Amino acid sequence: MKLSEIKQILPTLENVEFQLEDGTFVPEHFHVTEVGQISKTFIDCGGVTRTENTVNFQLWNADDYEHRLKPGKLAHIIELSEIKLNIGDHEIEVEYQSGTIGKYGLAFNGKNFVLTNKTTACLAQDACGIPNPLQVVGSNSNSCTPGSGCC
Repeated sequence: MKLSEIKQILPTLENVEFQLEDGTFVPEHFHVTEVGQISKTFIDCGGVTRTENTVNFQLWNADDYEHRLKPGKLAHIIELSEIKLNIGDHEIEVEYQSGTIGKYGLAFNGKNFVLTNKTTACLAQDACGIPNPLQVVGSNSNSCTPGSGCC
């Protein structure tokens, strides 16, 4: 979900609720302790230099049961971050701590924001010799010949 999408959704909500993909909810007394932009410059395993920009939300589960983040307040925090930090309309990544700090994507299911699981991937599969998962070598898909790139 991009920043522009959450800005369109917030005015339609009574409450801001986040849940994990397994259905468990972030406690309703959470705080958004950071909104920022993260720029990552890196070289992939194929030697290509890449840049990635994301908008970062950090959720913190406080023992503050008297406050609940309302949609207007989160919209205001986002607006301030756009003005003061010149944040762009990038994909949102959410940091949330359960056992350790996890990084999640963000989706909306029509009622709640959903922290979606993220995965790693090789960005240079051709350069690494990683075969296309649809590629079948020989008549027996369980076989792998030396030099074929399947193993």
